[in-house]
Amino acid sequence: MTTRQLSVSRVIGAPAGQIFEVLADPANHPLIDGSGTVRASLSTGPRRLALGARFGMRMRLGLPYTIMNTVVEFEDGTLIAWRHFFGHRWRWRLHDLGDGSTEVTETFDWSTAHVPKGIELFGFPSRNHAGMTATLRRLEEVVGQRRE
Repeated sequence: MTTRQLSVSRVIGAPAGQIFEVLADPANHPLIDGSGTVRASLSTGPRRLALGARFGMRMRLGLPYTIMNTVVEFEDGTLIAWRHFFGHRWRWRLHDLGDGSTEVTETFDWSTAHVPKGIELFGFPSRNHAGMTATLRRLEEVVGQRRE
């Protein structure tokens, strides 16, 4: 039986709180996206996410589309996850390493998807691994630029 979750981690040389602020602002999502699908944040929605917040993104995967997300897990400074309308989740967990750096883990969780087999048939789990690796690299760059 599969767990239907895929995670990628990276240690970033910045405090968890600073990294979390980048993740909690939807306007930053196009800046950190390594998949090439997140194009822009919709102007509606909160500037800082919290549990239950709804926010939209302009996307492109072959064709352009918009998607609404809902924050379904939230622990300020350490955990944030949002759910797409298909039910799958994107989760970010931050673990402060105590030396000014943070282990950041991004998880694609399709165990909560309405049709998990469809996600698998279209190859999203394997395709998302490369995008998540690139996203963590871009997140590190964005956080580094804000520290300078």
